[in-house]
Amino acid sequence: MEVDSKGKGYLVTGGAGFIGSHLCDALLKSGESVICIDNMATGIRENVARLLENPCFSFIEGDVRSVDLEGLSVTRVYHLAALCGVPLVEHEPLEVILTGIEGALRILRWAADRGVRVLYVSSSEIYGSGDMHPQSESYWGHANPVGPRSPYVEAKRAGEALCRAYRIKHGLSVRIARLFNVYGPGFRSDDPRVIPQFIKSAASGNPLIIYGTGQSSRSFCYVDDIVEGLIKLMNSEVEGPLNLGFPQEVEIGELANLVLRLTKSSSKINYLPAISEDPQRRLPDISRAKRLLGWNPKVTLEEGLKRTIISWFRGKE
Repeated sequence: MEVDSKGKGYLVTGGAGFIGSHLCDALLKSGESVICIDNMATGIRENVARLLENPCFSFIEGDVRSVDLEGLSVTRVYHLAALCGVPLVEHEPLEVILTGIEGALRILRWAADRGVRVLYVSSSEIYGSGDMHPQSESYWGHANPVGPRSPYVEAKRAGEALCRAYRIKHGLSVRIARLFNVYGPGFRSDDPRVIPQFIKSAASGNPLIIYGTGQSSRSFCYVDDIVEGLIKLMNSEVEGPLNLGFPQEVEIGELANLVLRLTKSSSKINYLPAISEDPQRRLPDISRAKRLLGWNPKVTLEEGLKRTIISWFRGKE
């Protein structure tokens, strides 16, 4: 992957996480320095272990809200640090929302003081369950501010608002990426997202759990394509939120059967009651990303699942 980064140093918050570690790896391949901050709440040490062998990589274990940022010499920051996932949102709602808002505020304030460009990683969750399909960046969304997902969703909304405020008040150079579902190698074994849970269940012979009828749909974008999109966005002059995701959807029931076929598993599929306020469809309109960045994801769902499954089995050997 080509990275336009000569003369730049990078800070990646949440860099030991699933997406963050792939991003760190891609940036290091440019020959530039990368500093990773992660408190390991959801990150994985194995994700950064091999990166530590690179003299251009530095790892700081700590909470982005309190870790010492003085003395860090970078020109660009990817802010991915966040707490997400249904279990955390349900059981640690205060920590989820404070990590999101306070972490973004601290990074933006620090970056503005030093003239450092920021890419803030937001989420398609802010669109909620609305009446626009596919969702474009101009859609205002239809999310319940006091619903089951509200701590995470409202933190991302606030983060985007803080980015705009710092751009207006302090002239901060800031980019906003709204990510749709991302998958690939490097997820935690207990990751609550649907693809890792399906693969884990299929590999162990346990039933795959579907909430609802299985007819709800999502789009899934392979992590390498997302990383390429993030890098292109950082290197662009695009202002305003930008959707990054795969422009095709698949029903969850179809996804389950595809995982079973690719893993050659005999696991069954169990259906449980639908999750409250779970959107029936979510699909990105990526026309702006195509037009402004020349970005279009390349890895098909089947190919991406094959790579992910192979990686999962290798990790269990």
